[in-house]
Amino acid sequence: MLRRLHPEQPDTFAFTPANQAWADAQITKYPEGRQASAIIPLLWRAQEQEGWLTRAAIEHVADRLGMAHIRALEVATFYFMFQLQPVGSVAHFQICGTTSCMICGAEDLIAVCREKIAPNPHELSADGKFSWEEVECLGACSNAPMAQIGKDYYEDLTAEGFAGIIDTLAEGRVPVAGPQNGRYAAEPLSGLTSLEEFESGRTQYNASAQRAADLGDTIKRIDGAEVPLLTPWLSEPKGSAATKTAAKPAAKPAAKPADGAAGTETTADQGPARKPAALSEPRAGGADDLKKIKGVGPKLEGVLNGLGYYHFDQIAQWSEAEVSWVDDALSFKGRITRDEWVSQARLLADGQETAFSRRVKKGDVY
Repeated sequence: MLRRLHPEQPDTFAFTPANQAWADAQITKYPEGRQASAIIPLLWRAQEQEGWLTRAAIEHVADRLGMAHIRALEVATFYFMFQLQPVGSVAHFQICGTTSCMICGAEDLIAVCREKIAPNPHELSADGKFSWEEVECLGACSNAPMAQIGKDYYEDLTAEGFAGIIDTLAEGRVPVAGPQNGRYAAEPLSGLTSLEEFESGRTQYNASAQRAADLGDTIKRIDGAEVPLLTPWLSEPKGSAATKTAAKPAAKPAAKPADGAAGTETTADQGPARKPAALSEPRAGGADDLKKIKGVGPKLEGVLNGLGYYHFDQIAQWSEAEVSWVDDALSFKGRITRDEWVSQARLLADGQETAFSRRVKKGDVY
């Protein structure tokens, strides 16, 4: 298949500061003179930022890696993971059209795309929200027909159910990923025939679908707002020259207590590691059960309370600099980032549940 750049191109491209820091960190994986090895991750990050891969982005990445533009263009046009034309602002649908899916109804899904999105592949919908294409095997043959939407697989689809997914996304909601017919994963439709003893202890959805449901993130593109482990392979002490190349994203404002809440907010001096806003005591409704955050046991909950952190919304607002300060205070380096306390706290503060918090609620975690 001939792949060409889109005829309409922006004049310039630049990574956001956070994405530039990430890109600089990726280059340090490779020895001097081998920076071109970072071409695929940097092109992918550019695509995540813009939605599609522009000529300006390809050339920007090539220049950053000391490559001839044609070499970067060869990579971008070879791999179908790179979108060389604008995609829907909400979601791009990739319909598997290979044998298993074709036999099981992929053509019906494509018909839905033609009706509800646009008549032709890689054509934007009238409102610019959606686009679609047919792709080769995505490796979920036992759950055919299926489609990849954003980062995740939506499997065991029907034409009616798929149309409903498009409508759900159009309304600004994100449907749960994974099998759409009640199956847990890829077990027989008639039910389990082995390993039945594991059924009672499993999470609500299978591993990848559960992760997507916990984060509420299947179609969101990387925007640099996440807190990445920039250079874990270098092992420099904090503040060394190599780690300074990765600029930190701007800190979010500290959470304010609700009207009439008990306690007062306190902040420490600004610095590389900054104390998050704290409370002198829990708010009127009482402290949240911080043990619902995976990685926080009774002892750590007590330490956090002693530092002035009683509520999910406090933890949900921690910036990278504030996470660093709490890391030092807990003397447990890296745990907050590794167990993703902040993203868990955001969900819990919004009244949602995670797979772990449901286990705590059921009494399965002590």
